[in-house]
Amino acid sequence: MATFHFLQSSARFLSKPTSLPLPNPSLSLHFPLKRLVSFPKRPELKRLHEAAVATGSAQPAVDLQNVPVQDTQKQEQSGKLVLPTNDSSDELLRIRHTCAHVMAMAVQKLYPDAKVTIGPWIDNGFYYDFDMEPLSDNDLKRIKKEMDRIIKRNLPLVREEVSRDEAQKRIMAVNEPYKMEILDSIKEDPITIYHIGNEWWDLCAGPHVETTGKINNKAFQLESVAGAYWRGDEKKPMLQRIYGTAWENEEQLKAYLHFKEEAKRRDHRRIGQDLDLFSIQEEAGGGLVFWHPKGAIVRHIIEDSWRKTHIEHGYDLLFTPHVARADLWKISGHLDFYKENMYDQMEIEDELYQLRPMNCPYHILVYKRKLHSYRDFPIRVAELGTVYRYELSGSLHGLFRVRGFTQDDAHIFCLEDQIKDEIRGVLDLTEEILLQFGFSKYEVNLSTRPEKAVGDDDIWEKATVALKDALDDKGWSYQIDEGGGAFYGPKIDLKIEDSLGRKWQCSTIQVDFNLPNRFDITYVDSNSEKRRPIMIHRAVLGSLERFFGVLIEHYAGDFPLWLAPIQARVLPVTDTQLGYCNEVVGKLKSNGIRAEVCHGERLPKLIRNAEKQKIPLMAVVGLKEVETHSVTVRSRFGGELGTMKIDEFISSIQQAIKNRTL
Repeated sequence: MATFHFLQSSARFLSKPTSLPLPNPSLSLHFPLKRLVSFPKRPELKRLHEAAVATGSAQPAVDLQNVPVQDTQKQEQSGKLVLPTNDSSDELLRIRHTCAHVMAMAVQKLYPDAKVTIGPWIDNGFYYDFDMEPLSDNDLKRIKKEMDRIIKRNLPLVREEVSRDEAQKRIMAVNEPYKMEILDSIKEDPITIYHIGNEWWDLCAGPHVETTGKINNKAFQLESVAGAYWRGDEKKPMLQRIYGTAWENEEQLKAYLHFKEEAKRRDHRRIGQDLDLFSIQEEAGGGLVFWHPKGAIVRHIIEDSWRKTHIEHGYDLLFTPHVARADLWKISGHLDFYKENMYDQMEIEDELYQLRPMNCPYHILVYKRKLHSYRDFPIRVAELGTVYRYELSGSLHGLFRVRGFTQDDAHIFCLEDQIKDEIRGVLDLTEEILLQFGFSKYEVNLSTRPEKAVGDDDIWEKATVALKDALDDKGWSYQIDEGGGAFYGPKIDLKIEDSLGRKWQCSTIQVDFNLPNRFDITYVDSNSEKRRPIMIHRAVLGSLERFFGVLIEHYAGDFPLWLAPIQARVLPVTDTQLGYCNEVVGKLKSNGIRAEVCHGERLPKLIRNAEKQKIPLMAVVGLKEVETHSVTVRSRFGGELGTMKIDEFISSIQQAIKNRTL
């Protein structure tokens, strides 16, 4: 009889392998599922984008930053290739920007009635929006061929400065109404124009390559076409947006395309359907998530773990309503500053009520229910609170962009001299929770006071120093985003890195000087005087929906044993063993193990089906197993593990679950 200690000691028997099936496993690329405009760290280049991007459609809130390029010599020595980014390679940024212009020129050559709008560089490539007839994949092939011809001609890109009046005349002469709107949004003079040869021009501040021949026509592709509202406004015209990717050489393009395929294989929407985890039911409305039994089990595990950890860290748990009087949102300021993301109000008994977009005001009301002394602090409250926010239908994206979601929200009320220790405590709790789910690599950013802010200089300085000191004590490296804080306080943002190297905005810690004033919350200090407490907002997972989507893609649906919706499937060789199989499942379930019986097919097909459903463990039962009161165990990744008694099987699984073996 084979012993089952392998099940406890080796992660390869319990979950997916940690290495990816890549030609070069050290190749690094971050492929965003939804593209977003890449704002370089260089301020002069950021400024060039701002006017154009302000007129584009809204982008999803998935912030994926790329890692810096390694030293070339080190790459050669190690044999590793790290893909460059817009920030790390000025030449790559210029190539991508020029590709957008070349594409626009090609489109207008092939479709003379097409009107141009904006065409920025973005992470991994570029796009351009056109007001024109709908395009197909065959049209993209025609456009690519025309781009190749333009590149082969090696036309120069020439920068020209003109007056605002001259720019207006030229735009009117070529009848480009969108360009006139873009011109109005540019606040600085003179106006810059870039020409491709003497055949095509565009309002643009650059930068570009010197000639079209600098683009390697084997290192770029047109990827897709999508609809995009002008300025992101559904009341404005629907445009045709063509996405492309561009790189410095063919090797980089091949690597990018490979990672793109890997990301596609891990797409949480497809896996969610294949494994029956969740769905978006159009009959109910877009952006509203239905958690199916298997997905709900995973959510239950996440929630239980979250609650247990928070209680251990001194938090009190709350449950608060999903609606409130509209007046509450006037006090909080949401109706003034966030109304476009809130649903319409409803009238109940001559009073207006509002679905909540945030949990913060509710937690403040709980705080205000009684008078507090300085001795009460810190006060920590936490809630898995469901909120509702309006999103355009075109921006909805699986679990990543939805209209109803559950935040792992918490608020800390404390004294000024407690800020550092509380922030450090949040950092420790964040690390503890994220490590449970296999996330150990983070990017941390500290954002400081913007130009427009509430609160005096002294408290801003104290809070910012406290955040820095907490990060330094933790030993985490971080970047400072000067002026990037919220108007109400400095903040720390944390991005987690998944198995593909993509970085996802996840945890956030924000000091708030605004809401305590708006709600007039106080405490009594040691001199019996009323003072204003410090309020800290924080979330670890962000939202359960989005975090679940990231988990699915991180593990490609192959969840660790402790997190898998079904941990073991019992398979009879023939239906004559079905009664014994049901007994085995009953024992497994009574010992807290999620198990099921599957029968009605030949054994090889039952095994294949279990593997396709990503079941970690299979227990095969034949005549011999019935006679010896045992099972023959098969691991999804470890293959045959041998025959063992039921109690041994149960004990080993329980130990592996307890250790949360990844």
